[in-house]
Amino acid sequence: MPDRSRQQSGRDAESQALQHLQQQGLRLLAQNWLCKRGELDLVMLDGDTVVFVEVRYRQNTQWGGALGSIDARKRQKLILAAQYFLQSESRWADSPCRFDVVAIDSTAAHLNWLRNAFDS
Repeated sequence: MPDRSRQQSGRDAESQALQHLQQQGLRLLAQNWLCKRGELDLVMLDGDTVVFVEVRYRQNTQWGGALGSIDARKRQKLILAAQYFLQSESRWADSPCRFDVVAIDSTAAHLNWLRNAFDS
């Protein structure tokens, strides 16, 4: 059953992230949006900007925290899924976009919202 509790922890983290972002004025467009390229945890609107939000939760930070768990391969997967979303949801195709990460570590008292997470 560890998978089940891991899935539940992930869902709880996603709910926490969604609530936080909505309190900051973002509007939900899609949640757990699936396509052949992958999954987008949250797709939100911040003003006129479409925001693709990856929610990362880590129970144990021994091998790095939630923020450190997004590698180049994961970023590429998210970018491809976002492109597919924009092709499928044509009304957002001309909107500015950004990628945010909400990282939640079980040891931290708060979540870490990183805007424009993929800009170096």
